[in-house]
Amino acid sequence: MSERHEDSNVMLYMLAGVGLGAIIGAAAGLLFAPKAGDEMRGELTERFKELKGKTEEWVNEQKAKRTNAHRAEELGV
Repeated sequence: MSERHEDSNVMLYMLAGVGLGAIIGAAAGLLFAPKAGDEMRGELTERFKELKGKTEEWVNEQKAKRTNAHRAEELGV
């Protein structure tokens, strides 16, 4: 594997770790907030739907970048 791919993998894992930490922190903050159960569940559901959409978008962007990098490497660019 080339050095560029290794750097890319390191960055990917770092961003995944930061994202996971943000998710855990947000969930903990919401769970410890003084709100009614129904209100809290509704807010959690909404936030997780937003997070799911953003995560899917980010994953698709990373896949596209990786595909483009592979193509560029094959072409010798």
